[in-house]
Parts: sequence; C-alpha cells; structure tokens
Amino acid sequence: MSKPTSVPFRGTKEQEAKLMEVISAHKNEDGAVIPVLHEAQDIYGYLPIEVQEMISEGLDVPLAEIYGIVTFYTQFSINPKGEYQIGICLGTACYVKGSGDILEKVKSILGIDVGECTPDGKFSLDATRCIGACGLAPVMTINDEVYGRLVVDDVEDILKKYA
Repeated sequence: MSKPTSVPFRGTKEQEAKLMEVISAHKNEDGAVIPVLHEAQDIYGYLPIEVQEMISEGLDVPLAEIYGIVTFYTQFSINPKGEYQIGICLGTACYVKGSGDILEKVKSILGIDVGECTPDGKFSLDATRCIGACGLAPVMTINDEVYGRLVVDDVEDILKKYA
C-alpha cells in the first residue's frame, strides 16, 4: 500500500462538476463505486482523499469502503502522476543486471520513493514488472521513451534531459 502524497490537492471546479455528473449518472446503480472511481481517476489523474470524500458523500458509501477499494486495486492511485512518469523494470532479467541499483539512484536524485511524485509535479516513479524488453536489460522508461542497457552512471544525464 502506498502512502498518501505530500503534494497538495489542486482540483478545479470544472473537475468537480464532471465528477458530480459521473456520481449522479451512477448513483442508483448496484456496484457503482468502481465505475465511479475509474471515471474519477480519468478526471483527476489519481484519487486523493478529497476526491474519495466527494465520492463517499455522493454515493452515500462509507469513506473507509472507498479507501479500501482504492488501496486494494493496483489500477487506482492515491498519488498524482508526474509530467514525466518514470518506470524502472524490476523483472528478472533487469533485476539481475542491476535495475535495483538504478532504481535507488533515481530515488536519490529525485528525492522520492516508488509511487510518489516530486513536489513540483514534474516526475513520478514506479517500479514495474517485465515490460518485454529483456534483451535491453536493465530498462527504464520515461513516458513512452525506453532506455536500455543502463548503468547507474547513465541515470543523471538521462534525467537532466527532462529537467
């Protein structure tokens, strides 16, 4: 389970209006919580406690139940995603070739842990499983860019391209 972010919630009135439309459209349906959560995450990009509270109130479902669903299913995130989403593959081929060290270097440079976003919203970091690029192990992705055959000394220069 990931810990809540320290990045302040920055939802807009437009996003809230969209969420209220979604809640209204699903309010009387059985099993409405998961579809509403999916649509809410599409609207906000993640599911901070403020959004969970709105869903709880709108669907008349206890906040604890909403939070339990959000933290149980991996497709939901309580942390925002950065402009640049970094993924470090920890699949077997990548891990045995040093991706754990690459992950530690990225964490050190950015000052965040897996599942977190930098305070400026620029970078978020995730540990992934095999992305199917085993021949390039170890692999890091930044959005749709794939960086392979990495060594720890490559990380700083790669991140500088996005700063």
